[in-house]
Amino acid sequence: MLIDKYNISMDDYRIIETVVLKSEPHKAGQQWKFAGAFYYATTVLTTIGYGHSTPNTIGGKLFTMCYAMVGIPLGLVMFQSIGERLNKFSSVVIKKVKLSLSCRKVEATELNLICVVTTLSTLTIAVGATAFSHYEGWAYFDSVYYCFITLTTIGFGDMVALQKDNTLNSKPEYVGFTLIFILFGLAIVAASLNLLVLRFVTMNTEDERRDEAEALQAAQGAVRLEGDVITANGSILSIPIVIETNSLDEPNSQSVCTCNCCGEIFRGSNYSPESSVYMPPSPPPPAIPLRPMSRGPYPVGTRRRASI
Repeated sequence: MLIDKYNISMDDYRIIETVVLKSEPHKAGQQWKFAGAFYYATTVLTTIGYGHSTPNTIGGKLFTMCYAMVGIPLGLVMFQSIGERLNKFSSVVIKKVKLSLSCRKVEATELNLICVVTTLSTLTIAVGATAFSHYEGWAYFDSVYYCFITLTTIGFGDMVALQKDNTLNSKPEYVGFTLIFILFGLAIVAASLNLLVLRFVTMNTEDERRDEAEALQAAQGAVRLEGDVITANGSILSIPIVIETNSLDEPNSQSVCTCNCCGEIFRGSNYSPESSVYMPPSPPPPAIPLRPMSRGPYPVGTRRRASI
């Protein structure tokens, strides 16, 4: 359209094309050299996706999809592993600090780890915001906003670093700082998110266990049995026999009655485990005569009083 409208020669058209390509959106340099391509691959791997540079060819789009399908799971595993090791290192440091302060409990709790990783996340955002404010010329609040959007992998793309003054080619230290900031910051944020999610899950599990224990204790009670007990002289004495069910704290509690008459009473009666009341048999069982003992400290024919 320019050639037809203004009768421009091909040489002049190539000059205009070069000027356009060197301006927006390539003020930082050619996007698909190694530095720009590495930055693009990092944004894909970390699922930030600023959108400042996108593939244009069919081959580039296919490779991006295959690379994302393989790289994103590996990246998540990497950040998860780094976050776990960071939490372990923080627990060791906390334990040594508590030992130096002569604390009673020296083990690192979840609350201690949450405080440590939250402090590290805040420091990372503050340091990154200072650097981006210096190199990009942004306001400090805008830099904090950019760091937060980046480390939470939201990646709106309204503010993107390394996009002006031929930065990709002229400032390799700034490019390296940006990449390290993204990777290290994501690891710290992953560690803090892991602890927060673990804390919430643990709280829910503890509540469920406490509710189950309270329900179990409320369901358990004393089982009262009433019936006839045969005394030593052959008479039948009706007294209550209370047998308490086992509690959680006393798994081996026994019945109050210590004699062997319970088996004779329960045998042939209409007592069932589902019922908490012992119903005497009808008709009542006959009295059990005591056999004379031929051995022992008592003489033969002496009646021994049964102990209940």
